[in-house]
Amino acid sequence: MMNKAYIFNGVPWFDQNGETVNAHGACMLKEGDKYYLFGEYKTNDVNKFVGFSCYSSYNLSDWHFEGLALPPQEQGLLGPDRIGERVKVFKNHKTGTFVMLMHTDNLKYADPCIGLATCDTIDGTFKFQGPLLFEGQPIRMWDMGTFVDEDGTAYLLLHEGDIYRLSDNGLTAVEKVAENIAPGGESPAMFRHGDNYFMMFSNKTSWERNDNYYFVSNNLHGPWKEQGLFCPKGSLTYNSQCSFVFSLEADGETVPIYMGDRWSFPRQASSATQVWLPITVREDICSIPEYWPVWASESISLVFPEGIDEPLPFRSNGRGDSVSYTFEGSQIMVYGISDCHGGYAEFSIYDDTGELIHHAIIDFYSLVPDSNMNYVSPKLSYGSYTLKVGVMGENGVWYKKDGTQFGSDDYFVTLESVKVCT
Repeated sequence: MMNKAYIFNGVPWFDQNGETVNAHGACMLKEGDKYYLFGEYKTNDVNKFVGFSCYSSYNLSDWHFEGLALPPQEQGLLGPDRIGERVKVFKNHKTGTFVMLMHTDNLKYADPCIGLATCDTIDGTFKFQGPLLFEGQPIRMWDMGTFVDEDGTAYLLLHEGDIYRLSDNGLTAVEKVAENIAPGGESPAMFRHGDNYFMMFSNKTSWERNDNYYFVSNNLHGPWKEQGLFCPKGSLTYNSQCSFVFSLEADGETVPIYMGDRWSFPRQASSATQVWLPITVREDICSIPEYWPVWASESISLVFPEGIDEPLPFRSNGRGDSVSYTFEGSQIMVYGISDCHGGYAEFSIYDDTGELIHHAIIDFYSLVPDSNMNYVSPKLSYGSYTLKVGVMGENGVWYKKDGTQFGSDDYFVTLESVKVCT
């Protein structure tokens, strides 16, 4: 069962080396028969640009780390002690060049600029070209996205709802198509369905999740109509922030897939996760009516993983407290409760000789209480293993520019059960 291509939401994914897939503020495109995922390559100790990552997959389940698509530069907009975020990549329909856009900034977020990089191949190292220009001047904005229309025309999307049309070669902005569609909105993402364009935004709550919303129009120039939320109210967009929408073909249909980030500050490299869900569209209304913890990419359908279920009750906020579970199989899933009192936990798997074969850090924080899957191990050779879960006595806490505190108020790790797959 577990050899099939399943997308697990809200848990870390692992690449061919067993390392956490580290690609945030991400985007996706397909080239040939492979999908390519680009995102921010984060660290757990400092929030600055260390590179944009590239991963590839044939099935959206098994990921191969291709390397850094764009490493830090020696100087300039992405030089030392700079910010690089919201990376987006598209293929220019006329030149065949791959174009990368991103938000660059200083560490105080006081010097925003949209940056530009290019590469002849999708899996190569991009060359940074400097700022993206409009009428000869850099575009000095921050949260951004991209959208490529059916005719191949590419657009830059910006926070607050500005839209720029890019040139035929994708290397400059040539027209300001719309502006101020969504005052107060950030993390823009767009898709087209039929004659309608749908543009998603989140509210500004730092790394905290919120109820994202959307606008619709049958013309990019507008008028744009605010349609409200696309996920159930109070779900905080299933604990995620919109990042991108990509098209997935299945059973002869093309379905828009929402890509969202479940940020985990400060452990962004090890514990931040992805939430990907199919979008339902009916005329000028789009929605994601329910959360799918696991779904099959081939059929775009909800999946209930098979395996042996066992209770694993554990709740502690004491640093160093732990629980162990010995199992025989090829994969283990752990279910628990995340809430505003949750902290970080260390997950370690040992083989029958006591050798550590896998380690991960899982975040049990959620502003809205959530009983769900927290961890899915990499696929293992069938055998006997011991899973150990330990309380780290750490939690995610961060502050807005005005000093407002967000995040957890305790260090609890709460487990409910496990499922062992053969």
